[in-house]
Amino acid sequence: MPHTHRGVIGLPLHLPEARLSDPVFDLLVIGGGINGACIGRDAAGRGLSVLLIEQDDLAGHTSSASTKLIHGGLRYLEQGEFRLVREALRERERLLAIAPHIIRPMEFVLPHAAGQRPAALIRAGLFLYDHLARRRRLPASRALRFPPHPATAVLRETLHRGFSYADCWVEDSRLVVLNAMDAAERGARIRTRTRLIAARRADGIWQAELADGATVAARAIVNAAGPWVGHVLTDRLGATPRRAVRLVQGSHIVVPRLHDGEYALLLQNPDRRVVFVIPYESRFSLIGTTDIPFTGDPARVQIGAEEVAYLCASLVPYLRVPPQPTDVVWSYAGVRPLYDDHASMASEVTRDYVLDLDPTPGAPLLSVYGGKITTCRRLAEQAVTRLLAALGRPFVPPWTAKAPLPGGDTGADFIAWQADFIAAHGFLPAPLAARLARTYGSRAALLLAGASSLADLGADLGGGLTATEARYLVAHEFAMTAPDILWRRTKLGLHAPAETEARLAAFLAAGGSTTGSDLLS
Repeated sequence: MPHTHRGVIGLPLHLPEARLSDPVFDLLVIGGGINGACIGRDAAGRGLSVLLIEQDDLAGHTSSASTKLIHGGLRYLEQGEFRLVREALRERERLLAIAPHIIRPMEFVLPHAAGQRPAALIRAGLFLYDHLARRRRLPASRALRFPPHPATAVLRETLHRGFSYADCWVEDSRLVVLNAMDAAERGARIRTRTRLIAARRADGIWQAELADGATVAARAIVNAAGPWVGHVLTDRLGATPRRAVRLVQGSHIVVPRLHDGEYALLLQNPDRRVVFVIPYESRFSLIGTTDIPFTGDPARVQIGAEEVAYLCASLVPYLRVPPQPTDVVWSYAGVRPLYDDHASMASEVTRDYVLDLDPTPGAPLLSVYGGKITTCRRLAEQAVTRLLAALGRPFVPPWTAKAPLPGGDTGADFIAWQADFIAAHGFLPAPLAARLARTYGSRAALLLAGASSLADLGADLGGGLTATEARYLVAHEFAMTAPDILWRRTKLGLHAPAETEARLAAFLAAGGSTTGSDLLS
């Protein structure tokens, strides 16, 4: 029997059922990454009935393996991608406004040394970056001297000047989950761990078979399968791809914190690539990324020893105490499904997106190629507008640019809201209250409903994860397994002791009870 949970705005959230009762969905979305989740949200909000299926967990692959930036992409200016950068800069402002709890401004420091891109070129690029789109929330770029900037403490003594500009940081996997949550609260059905076996057109309708034996009918399909977009087209939908995807591996490492302060470093390499050093999860630094061609199964991508060595070596010319490969406490890799523009180097392949609408009459099929997290909302907006026309539906105005994502209705000043939240929940340790506010925004009130003491939140499962928080993530955020919770809904896996994953798995297997008798209802 399916579990039914009540959403914070009074709408029921349904966990997966064995079979689906709707006779025909307007839209079947294949893929629960950022593009699929955003398209599902936009479509549901414009009145379409939506079923989204994902073979693993939401953000289980590429969308949780990014550098975790909401940015215009300063280096894309050098490649002449002015339209992409302008659009991304506009979206940066919009996403910061609708999800201030999981997106925050960050200063980026670019040390400059002889032999690198000329300072005048960098200054011109930053001027364009400041003015390609209107800035409402972020400061303009500026020149720096070392000293007095705090980066002086970690940079080599030979570095005396640089530049500073502003972009934003995001918890990428949570951005995916929040879009899926909002889609569900607007009527979409979200089914994770659900793989498409095959789908064929029949009498103007897609008939789809799912791995659990369910059959689904849909008037249109969105193929947002990321690295599997081509595979889904040929092997699952029986279609011939008209575009090509280029798979590029990007890897990151996490090491103990390399510098104090909440600024990030952007470091230029002799190969003309750049590497970011970003403050991460309070006690760590995130270093990335690489760009290398990928072949094989995207589900099995792993960072290689040569990538770890490359990332560590990239910091040697800049930091007084650069990290060593032995310092790495965690690493991850993802496969970017980039639109193949036939660039000679993987690092130069466009990050723009292409929406390909199959011209076969009846039962539209839209495939998504490329894209970046920053442009996810705009990509979805364009995709749904095209689908409405393809389905012969009346135009419905786009709506997502100003609608807060779940938890994002905290007002323009999130820091002030967070301080008020911490003060109002004095029974919580301040670090825990701050984390809950930053992770869940206004939805933290739902998580804490009825609690007046720390004991009311149940057992500490490790790393500050309480039984109540774990139950909330299962009930409202589609979490099913320990990794879903420890590495995608949160990053508590970095903070928890080694035994936490097994303990959490047992907790979930027992229905959300440390004793096995207090089951989720």
